[in-house]
Amino acid sequence: MTAEAPLKKDNWGWRARIGLFIVGSEAVPEAEWWAMAPGGVSIHAARVTSAAPWARWRADRTGVDLADDLLRGAKQFAAMRLTAAVLAHTSSSVVGGRGWDDATAASLSAVLGADVAVTTNGLNTLAALRASAVKRPFLVLPPWFPDGTMEAAVRYYTDHGFAPAGVLRMDPGRKWRDLPPQDLYGHGLGFVQEVEPLHAQILKGCPAEADGVLIAGTGFRCVAILETLEQDLKRPVVSANQASLWRCLRLSGVRTPVQGYGSLLAL
Repeated sequence: MTAEAPLKKDNWGWRARIGLFIVGSEAVPEAEWWAMAPGGVSIHAARVTSAAPWARWRADRTGVDLADDLLRGAKQFAAMRLTAAVLAHTSSSVVGGRGWDDATAASLSAVLGADVAVTTNGLNTLAALRASAVKRPFLVLPPWFPDGTMEAAVRYYTDHGFAPAGVLRMDPGRKWRDLPPQDLYGHGLGFVQEVEPLHAQILKGCPAEADGVLIAGTGFRCVAILETLEQDLKRPVVSANQASLWRCLRLSGVRTPVQGYGSLLAL
């Protein structure tokens, strides 16, 4: 290499290297994280195919046992000199319930090592709501969340002091309405998501008493509209992937403001 030849961007994680446990068949989390991540931060995914939650409570509830492929990914991440790792699965956090996030983070930390900050999407969204001074969020959920997961999500945030001012499961459109929610992703909805209808539905449905918006679900494409939503609603808007990136950056010691993806990333 000559002295005149400039180095090209290679996304090397010289400031932070973050491990991301994501649903095996999803494309959204990595795409959104790479869109938002500041320079010098690299993102590395381990894919999990287990049913939610990805760790099961032991009978005496003294701890959890990690699903086999979650454990496999953690063992691989342990050799990668990560600064942080996140179980990026909203459904696992809300179905796991109170105490599950901390128990799972502890089990993952035992595998990943003390030098890696470990967190979950549940913990990250709770921290993001607090940092944004949101107490009564408008909770927006993906169209593929079945009724039981929706109920678990409302219970989860209520149990942690954030009683939703309203709840919206996105309407996926006429083409998909004959399918039950749990079948939508298997029929390909995750790969044809459009953010414009989501933007319109949030604007129309957001209650006046909501002091912010939380868009849950790491496979739910939405970060492209966060800034516009905040401008239109005059309220903070938090999303699952945005919240987890924000918290992992802070846990890694990276405080560079990120522009264009909501006010949270500038805090």
